[in-house]
Amino acid sequence: MSGKHYYIAFRSILHREIVRFTRIWVQTLVPPAITMTLYFVIFGNLIGSRIGEMGGYSYMAFIVPGLIMMSVITNSYSNVASSFFSSKFQRNVEELLVAPVPTYVIIAGYVGGGVVRGLLVGLIVSMVSLFFVDLQISHLFSVIFTVFLTSVLFSLAGLLNAIFARTFDDISIIPTFILTPLTYLGGVFYSIDLLPEVWQTISHGNPVLYMVNAFRYGFLGISDVPLTVAYGIIIGFIGLFYGLAWYLIHTGRGLRT
Repeated sequence: MSGKHYYIAFRSILHREIVRFTRIWVQTLVPPAITMTLYFVIFGNLIGSRIGEMGGYSYMAFIVPGLIMMSVITNSYSNVASSFFSSKFQRNVEELLVAPVPTYVIIAGYVGGGVVRGLLVGLIVSMVSLFFVDLQISHLFSVIFTVFLTSVLFSLAGLLNAIFARTFDDISIIPTFILTPLTYLGGVFYSIDLLPEVWQTISHGNPVLYMVNAFRYGFLGISDVPLTVAYGIIIGFIGLFYGLAWYLIHTGRGLRT
């Protein structure tokens, strides 16, 4: 097959993924907006007025980048995890395995769908935040680069979860017991400078911390971690997750019955 045929295969998978979540937009796009609105009201207006400034900015302005990133992470992950596992469960994925389509095209199609949903939800949450705070962007490139890489990373993570999952319950284990704690402890609601030294050291082992801070730097120009380290960690995890996903799909591990 030629590159043109590979592009058609990629476009077909991507189109199917986009149609899948936009068809049920009330379930996929509206809930994140409502959830983040509650965060803005409760943490931003009610609690934030008592906390005051953080990092030289109002508490609301400080947490907005983290909340946007949290919605991107959650939706990128869940979109690919649920979609790919559904294909496994319905045995549709077997059609891809026997088709003359390279493994990287399959990965790109599913990950592309997760990225589109993650970025779309991030845009919606950003628009909602405008009702609560004057959202400013200090470094546009950092905003775009960070949110795109993070969305790719967690789309790959969702793909790995779906490959290893045996039941629908397995899809919820990672988000509940790993992803949610890492996100909440990743500096979304606070600066790690407020933590005792030992907890600051522990926090630096949380990869989500680097994504949130790199994204916050794009908006506010402040970060608790060096940007080069943050981007290095994100890109490193992308390479690791992609390599593992490619190997598992290429060999059929967890896919063939």
